Amino acid sequence: MEGRRAPLNPDRSLDPCTPAALQLLEDVVRRIAHAELMPRFGASGSRVKDDGSLVTAADTAVQSCLAEELAAYWPDVQLMGEEMTEEMQYASLQCQAGTWCLDPLDGTTNFVNGVPFFAVSLALLRDNKPVLGLVYDPSRQECFSALHGQGAWLNGQPIKVRVPAPALRCCVAIVDFKRLRPRLAGRLGVDPPYRSQRSYGSCALDWCWLAVGRAHLYLHGGQKLWDYAAGSLILQEVGGVFASLDGDPMTYETLGPASAVAARTPDLYEAWRAWITHNA
Repeated sequence: MEGRRAPLNPDRSLDPCTPAALQLLEDVVRRIAHAELMPRFGASGSRVKDDGSLVTAADTAVQSCLAEELAAYWPDVQLMGEEMTEEMQYASLQCQAGTWCLDPLDGTTNFVNGVPFFAVSLALLRDNKPVLGLVYDPSRQECFSALHGQGAWLNGQPIKVRVPAPALRCCVAIVDFKRLRPRLAGRLGVDPPYRSQRSYGSCALDWCWLAVGRAHLYLHGGQKLWDYAAGSLILQEVGGVFASLDGDPMTYETLGPASAVAARTPDLYEAWRAWITHNA
């Protein structure tokens, strides 16, 4: 595979939270994803991890390649990858210089079964908050990215907010039913407040599709830090609103699982939250 190609003379003075560094990261992630993921798409064997999720050779290859290149540019920043032990993950979260939070292949079940909806998700955490987020979908060659306080982009173009937002009853919702409380899942199945519902199988892309307006509402009963760290920043940078099912802020200092309620605009979020509270 051609993914392992760390720079010979990397610029270690480059601040990762700059447009120049973000472009560099996009180029690196694109290259590694196309070298390590796409040749294995639909043809990669898998095994079941202790938590019940799948892992493939593609997951480990992407994580290994990115670890090498990130360390070459930013040796003081620790990597916390999904395919690490929990002890190593928690140790990485304590790094004062920051932590790269990586899901090398979000949507592994889709990937193994030939469903073209999966992504590489990478966030930079500082002081327990994401300051950089990047989600790359190699099937559509779409790269979603954001820098805290600087905006969000799709393939380098600013993500534009679609206004006005539709009424709640006209919305498309991305809902993961299998992790929801039975009463809430039942109410959503029998009498949903929205027009249509989808479930795609990649949390990272769910957040991004919400950010660009391909859906309006989001509900998930439990996802890990690497599932939402990058995507939630991208949504935040375009004015989206989110919290846990209990109404608490999303946390970036534990490994989860964390529930998520989100909407494309503040007004939609309030209407969506009110309905959930009444029916939970």
